[in-house]
Amino acid sequence: MSVLPYLLEKEFKQFMRNAILPRIALVVPLMVMLVAPLVTTMDVRDVRVAVVDHDRTVASRRMADKVAASPYFTLVARPTAYAGVLRLIEDGRADIVLTIPAGYGRDLGSGRAAPRVQITANAVNAAKAQIGASYLSQLTAAQSAPTDGRRLAVQYRYNPTLDYRAYMIPALMTLLLLILCGVLPALNIVSEKEIGTIEQINVTPVGRLAFTMGKLIPFWAIGLVAVGVGIAVGGLVYGVWPAGSLWLILLASLLFTSVVSGFGLVVSNYSTTLRQALFVIYFFVMIFILMGGLFTPVASMPRWAQAVTYALPTRYYGEAMRALYLKGSTLADLLPQFGALALMAAGLGAWAVGSYRKTE
Repeated sequence: MSVLPYLLEKEFKQFMRNAILPRIALVVPLMVMLVAPLVTTMDVRDVRVAVVDHDRTVASRRMADKVAASPYFTLVARPTAYAGVLRLIEDGRADIVLTIPAGYGRDLGSGRAAPRVQITANAVNAAKAQIGASYLSQLTAAQSAPTDGRRLAVQYRYNPTLDYRAYMIPALMTLLLLILCGVLPALNIVSEKEIGTIEQINVTPVGRLAFTMGKLIPFWAIGLVAVGVGIAVGGLVYGVWPAGSLWLILLASLLFTSVVSGFGLVVSNYSTTLRQALFVIYFFVMIFILMGGLFTPVASMPRWAQAVTYALPTRYYGEAMRALYLKGSTLADLLPQFGALALMAAGLGAWAVGSYRKTE
């Protein structure tokens, strides 16, 4: 291990002399954190709505005006008859048709059962149809709520404004570390195999442990810098700051970086060409992203898929980051996630050391 400082110096110099890698390490965090929160969102706005008013009373006109005033909807038409109104959906000119029945204003003013309205949605885009119809249902329910003060009180904990960016930024930081500290190490040793520089290390008395640590530590440093950039951009640009301890975020990030960089180095040890390493690492990265609970809840997956997620590091890191960002959880709250990441980091680190061979 006495040669480790020299190996680290060599790795950092080699990294800085590369024409592409320093730019990737700088540009990828900025692009992911600046652009992705704007496009990876389930917030639906500008839903085009056509209102068919069969009642034509003050109450029904007030309902249509509320739809037009909502920031989520765009009122595109007010046809007087339902016949032919579905043509608006078929032609793509409307996403939802709200039909207000005759007698709506009378039933609303009498205090009887809430008047029923009909919502017809274009479900080609299922997410937009479901969320848009849900927004419209809440709007019509608020219009027909009783006026004697008895109203349903809803309290949203941890994310009171329902800002989807607060939910997505921790997931994007997971994706960021997966790219920088998982993919790049997978290309590290195999690239030296292709250009022949690995032979210079193989003929030296450098041990496998020192060699592996010299390869992993630079990516740990890159991962922590990327997390710092992500936290700064998320807070300064979007106003999303972590509610929990910054030190716990760095600890969780260090553990996750150790896991994915160790995994990338294992892939690199077993690969003989860059193409082979890329195919293998991207196969596993897709599984980590799609099944790790970053963009879809684990609870909505089939039972067998939920069982598989217990072996994925992205599940534990994503849960820890969201708990730290939104809930302000403590170390005691996150011991299961931290423990799982620590075990994976130790196992993959040992595998990376054991799988490196100086001779074929």
